[in-house]
Amino acid sequence: MNVRRVVTGHDASGKSVFVSDETVGPVETMLMPGYQNHSLWGADTTPQYPDDGSMPQWHSYFPPVGGFRFAILTFPPLFGSEAPADLDVEAALADVEEKMPGMLGYMDLSDPGMHTTDTIDFEVVLEGTVVLELDDGAEVTLRAGDTVVQNGTRHRWKNPADTPARMAVFICGATHERVPAR
Repeated sequence: MNVRRVVTGHDASGKSVFVSDETVGPVETMLMPGYQNHSLWGADTTPQYPDDGSMPQWHSYFPPVGGFRFAILTFPPLFGSEAPADLDVEAALADVEEKMPGMLGYMDLSDPGMHTTDTIDFEVVLEGTVVLELDDGAEVTLRAGDTVVQNGTRHRWKNPADTPARMAVFICGATHERVPAR
């Protein structure tokens, strides 16, 4: 799936204008076959107005305090189950680090998929079914239209269904006393 991203901004006189209209392809990795991340917008600092509508600079998958990320995530069928048997783990980890810098630093590699971030995440399920599992094994099943406010808790996502699931996510960097500043 490709996602259309339309961006507005301001011209030199302050008038509202469309500054871009383009297709954004997904980021895919060897470690998570079928998982797609459409990184649509983000910044490591608070946006300023007026703006020219150009993509702000950002450097890591998760934002620092004051930063934000906006994306659409696609979880393939049966996501969160076993890794591919023939996976070259070293190459797959390098691939994730290259395409989603810093993400692995938040992952609990001893418990695949579990992670804790220094962010507040706003998520809405667009289609399909996803399961949000917390560190104590508690789970909630979410379907299209359901939302989550993720307050820096240790968690993982799963798709138990035989069809893809999609979520829109908006992630804000936050101070989290249990997650070291990056």
